[in-house]
Amino acid sequence: MPKLEKELPSWLTYHNAQHTKNVIEAAEHLAVTENVSGRDLVILKTAALFHDSGFLENHQRHEELSCQFAKKYLPDYEYNDEEIELICSMIMATRLPQTPKEELAKYLCDADLYYLGTEEYDSYAKKLFAEFKKTGFVKTNAEWQIKQADFLATHNYFTPTARGERDLLKKKVLQKIKSSVKTIQSHSHKQSLRESVQDTIFIVCGVILASLALKGFLVPNHFFDGGVTGLSLLVHEIYHFNLAIVIVLFNLPLIIISYFSVGKVFAYKTFISVILLGVALVLVPNLALTEDKLLISIFGGVFLGVGVGLVMRAGAALDGIEVLALYTLKRTSFTITEIIMGINIFIFTIAAMRFGVETALYSILTYFAATRSID
Repeated sequence: MPKLEKELPSWLTYHNAQHTKNVIEAAEHLAVTENVSGRDLVILKTAALFHDSGFLENHQRHEELSCQFAKKYLPDYEYNDEEIELICSMIMATRLPQTPKEELAKYLCDADLYYLGTEEYDSYAKKLFAEFKKTGFVKTNAEWQIKQADFLATHNYFTPTARGERDLLKKKVLQKIKSSVKTIQSHSHKQSLRESVQDTIFIVCGVILASLALKGFLVPNHFFDGGVTGLSLLVHEIYHFNLAIVIVLFNLPLIIISYFSVGKVFAYKTFISVILLGVALVLVPNLALTEDKLLISIFGGVFLGVGVGLVMRAGAALDGIEVLALYTLKRTSFTITEIIMGINIFIFTIAAMRFGVETALYSILTYFAATRSID
């Protein structure tokens, strides 16, 4: 803790030593309330202590850096390899969207965001806003309000204690922020010409790259991706339906859902993006740029991921899988990550059964490359 207090950058107004102390206290409270004790409690508190230590070196990918710190220092304090691996897994689970695999990780994830349902939410949010402005994650208060509303609407606590103690007030906080967003939107002017041109360029470039990935790498070599694009490719390969039509048809219901659950502007931009992708897929012939399976997986995934990412930068989507996950989340107990993972497991399992395990494995690599490129 003294190292965090002395060496963390001063511009970290939220992810500072006090935040780590708060997470340790919240983790201990949640665990003790649910009868976690002994060595498990020690491991949980240790993970809480190290979970943001990566900020000592870099705010980007700080979870990996935190794990490196844990692996460096914990052996000196009689933590065995198994315990250190568990601690690292718990730390990685705090990366958004949170994905706890172990029970102890659920306590850490909830403790890390325990402030969401408190009276002090505004104070913490201001500190986080100042920090995000410094890193360029957000630029304006209006943008920050929208991001808060989106995050709170999809966030779920994992432990019964956290849900019981925080959900009610978190809903009130969300309603307050939604009111603020409506006020901002009602007084805001239409997008400037420059912003509109920029978004158009992002969408067009994104669509071109995505269509190149599909027609130049994946389709000619019978490879797949995850999400709605993966389902479309699967249907195209099995039933030989036109890929452009299948992608548009599969995305249309999700665009309609997004109109009501996300917003009109997002739905309109997504509709235009998907239609443009359909047109591009009709116009672009199968190119088969390479037959090397590793190159197909990596570059097909990268081009597709960059294309999707550019469209997302414009405030739209080329793949409605997250909209589907968000819609399903409200009707089940599964997290968004679990829902997306379940859909992708289905896609790659069918691919393995129909086209071979090797094709499925390379397709998983494609999906991984696309996901990292989107990030």
